[in-house]
Amino acid sequence: MKLNLSDSEWKLMNRLWSDAPMTITELTAAMRDETGWSKNTVITMLSRLESKGAVRYEEGSRAKRYFPAVAREDAAMAETENFLSKVYSGRLGLMMSAMVDSQALTEDDIAELTAILERAGGEHT
Repeated sequence: MKLNLSDSEWKLMNRLWSDAPMTITELTAAMRDETGWSKNTVITMLSRLESKGAVRYEEGSRAKRYFPAVAREDAAMAETENFLSKVYSGRLGLMMSAMVDSQALTEDDIAELTAILERAGGEHT
């Protein structure tokens, strides 16, 4: 899946993942304090997200009701793959080295990575 969301699109998607379905009016009201977006901005964002295949709508009795068309996990995986291909060009070791050098990994992160690597090693034996 190739899905590249802007920071603003992530904000709107996070709201839909939490509270779908929502109408344009409901989304505008829910996002107003955090973003200050007008109804026209929300409409534009939804249109972009729809063209990317990230949202869908159903006709309601009075207004369209919007839903996420992708799971949060799938969008996060696509974003991660996009980031890694841009920044590290497939050089996972370089990324991990940078994270270790900057002390960005917690003990829990290290334990999780160790478990993942052990699983991967078991799959290749």
